[in-house]
Amino acid sequence: MIIREREHDFIFIEQHNHALVAGELIKQWKMEPFTNSPLQEAVIFAIEQHDAGWIPADKQPFWNDAKEMPYSFIDFPAPMKTLLYSHGIDQVQTTDLYAALLCSEHYVRFLEQDDTESGRNFVQQEKKRQEIIHSLLTSLDEELFSYHYALLQFCDNLSLFLCLNEPGENSHPFFTKGIPLSSALPHFSQEKMAVTWVNDKKMVIKEFPFNNPFSVTYDFKQIPKYQIRKNGLLNSYVEAPFKQTTIQMKEKQES
Repeated sequence: MIIREREHDFIFIEQHNHALVAGELIKQWKMEPFTNSPLQEAVIFAIEQHDAGWIPADKQPFWNDAKEMPYSFIDFPAPMKTLLYSHGIDQVQTTDLYAALLCSEHYVRFLEQDDTESGRNFVQQEKKRQEIIHSLLTSLDEELFSYHYALLQFCDNLSLFLCLNEPGENSHPFFTKGIPLSSALPHFSQEKMAVTWVNDKKMVIKEFPFNNPFSVTYDFKQIPKYQIRKNGLLNSYVEAPFKQTTIQMKEKQES
């Protein structure tokens, strides 16, 4: 779950809804070699589904007693988190091996420096999965795979930027200096993408890598803190209706 705490309420964005935004971003990508790759649909599928393992957990969010707020994906307990990661990759693998390899690599890089038992076990398990997939995808182009993985990272980060920040603001510490750009993406002159809010419904991007201006929409729930104190987190979340935020994205024009 992505959580934004405000003075009187919490904003909840389910991880899969954030991933669907990332999927909308990659569908707008205009740069080669993505646009002429026979693996294009597999990459889109990986990006759209990379957080699918969170779906069951996010339907019933958990309360963090120590912080007196709901658990987010950032502080969710590691043993449970790695189980969700594995479950999601398993689901993707039933549809597409290349997409599963991308998702596996994505989560392995999250946890390669994790010295917990669950983190080490997850990385070991996924390295074995990757070896098996590599043996099945005998014509895999490693350079192209690195490019596709960088696209997953980028779309994930840009979607997180939109979801972690209040519309119109750039206050979350992950992205105050911009969106990280991998060296595997040759289209950019900087190491971070500059994004600027025009207002709470529109943002502009320097070195715009997408097609024409477009909009993305994500679902969220807004739950007052008093409601949680009165009815509990689970009941409050299940009963709350989904709302939507739509943000327009366009190229920043040089003055």
